[in-house]
Amino acid sequence: MSGNPVSAAFLGLVSRKPRWGLTCRGWLALLASLVALAILLVLGIQPFLAISRPVASQVMVVEGWIPLAALRAAADRFRQEGYTRLYCIGEPLPDHGGASTGANYGQITANQFYEMGLPRGSVEVVSSGHPQRDRTYTGAVALREWIKAKETPVASFNVVTKGVHSRRSRLMFEAAFGDQIPVGVISLPDLEYDPARWWRYSEGVKEVISEAGAYLYARLLFRAAD
Repeated sequence: MSGNPVSAAFLGLVSRKPRWGLTCRGWLALLASLVALAILLVLGIQPFLAISRPVASQVMVVEGWIPLAALRAAADRFRQEGYTRLYCIGEPLPDHGGASTGANYGQITANQFYEMGLPRGSVEVVSSGHPQRDRTYTGAVALREWIKAKETPVASFNVVTKGVHSRRSRLMFEAAFGDQIPVGVISLPDLEYDPARWWRYSEGVKEVISEAGAYLYARLLFRAAD
């Protein structure tokens, strides 16, 4: 009986075919590519999240949770760049009794702007209620409804927030306002770490990684439901 014993094995049900595989040089090239990709990700993720894209506007919107140093920077920009109106968005403080009962982060922020010399007539407080989730989007919806209720003409506005939160903030405000009003964003530096070397600071690692995850959620899984 003649023929190839391998191909004839098991009544012709098994055959052998050539297979492509990585050589040592190929594995090194793959490893180098992965390292280069990781470096690009580390260097590029912070600037990607901390986007600043203001639009032409005289209206500024400030998220009430940002720290005092960022509020000072926002007040400087308000005066220097010709803004005429400022909305402070914030939710009520946790009710633990005492003097803080009924206080609102938006009102606290507004009071700080008053102390910095901004005219009271130019600052409005918008309460975002008691959101259990999607706080930025809830604040954006609260502002949208405030503008409708007050019948205040707003042609465009710039959202001022801190560091790597800015790209997600713009996304949430755009989701709330749709195509009605152009939305810009201004990212103020986070002074708790060096943005160019965020991976060297525990606060930088925590902020960038958590905000990257939150942005992915907002981009891929979030569904607007007022």
